[in-house]
Amino acid sequence: MIAAVLGIGWPTLADAVGLGSIYALMAVGIGLVFGVLRLVNFAYGQLVMAGAFALAFSSERGWPLWAGILLCLGVVTALSLLMDRIVFRPLREHSPAVMLVATFAVAFLLQSVALLWFGSLGKIATSLASLNRPVTISGVDIRKITIVAFIVAVCCLVALVLLLNRTNVGLHMRAAAMDFQTARLLGVRANRVIASAVLISGVLAAIVAVMLTVQNPLVTPDFALRDTIVVLAGVVVGGMNRLVSATLGGFAIGFASGLLGGALPTNQSQYLPSFLFAAVILVLLIRPGGLFTRAGRTAVERV
Repeated sequence: MIAAVLGIGWPTLADAVGLGSIYALMAVGIGLVFGVLRLVNFAYGQLVMAGAFALAFSSERGWPLWAGILLCLGVVTALSLLMDRIVFRPLREHSPAVMLVATFAVAFLLQSVALLWFGSLGKIATSLASLNRPVTISGVDIRKITIVAFIVAVCCLVALVLLLNRTNVGLHMRAAAMDFQTARLLGVRANRVIASAVLISGVLAAIVAVMLTVQNPLVTPDFALRDTIVVLAGVVVGGMNRLVSATLGGFAIGFASGLLGGALPTNQSQYLPSFLFAAVILVLLIRPGGLFTRAGRTAVERV
């Protein structure tokens, strides 16, 4: 029905679901760190960029696919933990504004390192190109990456829900998200909780890097920068006070981006960000606490 109303094909609708799934994973990674540290990590996109360059590096040297994915996972998680240990942990006692500026500094530092190391033209990752080919399901051509993105997103979200609800680490993370100081007084180990959230966020960034690289094999220093800005807007629209609402916000803005991108003519695609952010402003004027939060519930402090 949506496809008929907008005058777009089912493949475009499927691609919109796939993009929404990828953005939902990015929203989870950003929301986890925000829930524990009350910090919007603007360097999240550069973690995805680092993972994409790792895939391009392994592809350029002819490494097998599994080795490239492992390298991507190792690079992104290592950078995530180093970022927390070197930057976030020493600044925890400072104001949120200081930590926010620190994330900007880390983002531009990683982008500058990538520019110096790989150049402005970037690298091309071809090892995952086969996932961009379509398969026919009930007469509809759907790209393999769309199916993979949806399945991976569902599996990751289910695993995360089980982790948060069935393990001690998850319980401590939820307690820290509700009231970090009280949780520490009750015996929650702050460093362990924060490191766990940062590690999970890094793993999700690596998964996102793999899927975005399939869709855009050309990896440049500004890779995933636009996607991160859009997802941050989606997290705010969904509601930053709960991980579920932030995830739904990320999926919604990714789905809308995919639909509008398919509905707009090619010569008008440059107007897509304008439509998206105009919609974001409209939603925030109507529901400043978040589109998917319960009515009457106040939003937590935002950075």
